[in-house]
Amino acid sequence: MPPPAVPHGMCLKVINNRNMKGGMGSETNPLRFMDQDYNVLQEYCLKTNQRFVDEFFPPDPRSIGEGLLDPKVMARVEWIRPTVLCPNAAELIVETVSRFDYAQGNVGNCWFLASIGALTFQTKLLHKVVPDGQSFSHNYTGLFHFRFWQFGKWYDVVIDDKLPIIGRQLVFVKSKTFNEFWPALLEKAYAKVCGSYADMHSGRVSEALLDFTGGVHMHYELKTAPTDLWEIMHCAYQSEVLMGCETPAGVKKWLPNGIVVGHAYTVTKVYQVMSGRNPVKLVRLFNPWGDSEWKGDWSDKSPLWNTVSSEDHKQLLVNENGEFWMSMNDFLKTFDNMDICCICPDFLEGKSACRWISKYHHGSWVSGSTDGGCISHADTFCKNPQFWLRINEFDKACEQGQNNVLVTLIQKPDKRHRRHSAHHGIGFYVFAMRSEGKLGSSFFHGRKPVVTSEPFQRARQVMKFFRLEPGEYLIVPSTYNPKTKGEFILSILYFFPVFIKNNFSRIFFFLQNIFYSMDSSKDGVLSFNELQNALEKTGLHLNEDILNLMFVRYGGATEQISLEGFICLVMRLNCMASE
Repeated sequence: MPPPAVPHGMCLKVINNRNMKGGMGSETNPLRFMDQDYNVLQEYCLKTNQRFVDEFFPPDPRSIGEGLLDPKVMARVEWIRPTVLCPNAAELIVETVSRFDYAQGNVGNCWFLASIGALTFQTKLLHKVVPDGQSFSHNYTGLFHFRFWQFGKWYDVVIDDKLPIIGRQLVFVKSKTFNEFWPALLEKAYAKVCGSYADMHSGRVSEALLDFTGGVHMHYELKTAPTDLWEIMHCAYQSEVLMGCETPAGVKKWLPNGIVVGHAYTVTKVYQVMSGRNPVKLVRLFNPWGDSEWKGDWSDKSPLWNTVSSEDHKQLLVNENGEFWMSMNDFLKTFDNMDICCICPDFLEGKSACRWISKYHHGSWVSGSTDGGCISHADTFCKNPQFWLRINEFDKACEQGQNNVLVTLIQKPDKRHRRHSAHHGIGFYVFAMRSEGKLGSSFFHGRKPVVTSEPFQRARQVMKFFRLEPGEYLIVPSTYNPKTKGEFILSILYFFPVFIKNNFSRIFFFLQNIFYSMDSSKDGVLSFNELQNALEKTGLHLNEDILNLMFVRYGGATEQISLEGFICLVMRLNCMASE
């Protein structure tokens, strides 16, 4: 019988820790998406004088995906390189990158394009996503690469530059400058990450904002938004952040006021003007369609612009380009939600000397072990992963502000194609506590959480921004239903001295210490006798027949037990003992 082939739980943690020591998956050392190395491929194409064709995202209907285009339309699609479309004139970027460079094409990815609009304002983030040194002239091989954050790690994604066209017109995102192709190539790279162009159809603006930054995500439901939201947005605008928003879904495509329903927009500026003697808080928004603007107060043709100073009037650019101004009051009434993504939300605390710190924890809901479901399932809820949080006394300089903790729970996809990934109902609870350790059902019986992310949502992520006083807390992420397996990332952003520990990490270090103390030969593996001693050290006593069977099961042909195998074995034996 072969040993387990797919690591999970704490065994996966061992492997991930080894990888992260080399900086793999960081923004400066991204992983190779689908194991394609840009530099190796580029060198090969230059040496062999070939134009690159991507076998993993081929220029054919598979990359467009099913159901997006009518079969008759699909039959007319050709895949053409920009150098063929615009001989001797193709450019990746013409002059500078701008939100006005593009308009949405034949796929419902306004959420992605609205995020690109925000990205064009932040040069540092843009160069992180679109690496320098790429062009259609110097060392051109038809190969380009882009970088995206995906569930805790950065990836370098390579593509060929063959683009889908019909009648010499791009099928998807369209450049307003005929020979500029950065929007189309960036869209193609993200389509590859999603699985196909069809997999980009429909989404939330927060997804792409997070994938462009790998940072902190803050979500606001505008019906319950804090009273100082405009001030938060104004401070955010002056920092390196990306902001987007969405309108509520509806039956009609357009509202009489020009706003598109069920649509994503970019927040491009936050500004205050004096209308006569009255201050008015404004928000500038951009529709990625490149047209269809707001027609109400403070729109391009609104007479209210005649009431402001000549300096403030310079903010108005009358042009049907998809960008417009509206008052904060109208923004709150018209839009449904908004998102802010940034590397660090220090803008929240103004001139405070204190700074926000974030930590990521990778975990999993394992079948039969840590898949306890929500708190309504009293008998199994305690099985869920538990994270112990201790908040020390605040520094007086850090006490300002109401909220001081931001917790985000992100579930990882279980499928290669984005639209086929099952989103489970997910959420988390925060409990006050006074003791450390894995807590059983008696702790949770009749105990109310101090914070919850409820209602549970079938979404890629849920988050909650709240305040905690000094003390000890337990964070429990869970799926809504028990016996639902999956992997997740728990992100904890805090503004004070804090100590965080995954209770499974305590078990991991306990088992790791036993493993190395019983490895008398110091060769990094356990022999049969060393395994027997190690299991007894954990309190597990097996008869010789079962021990022999376990040794073959977890040692395989090498007849040696690795650290991963030892942890797997102990966890499995503990699960069997509790059944």
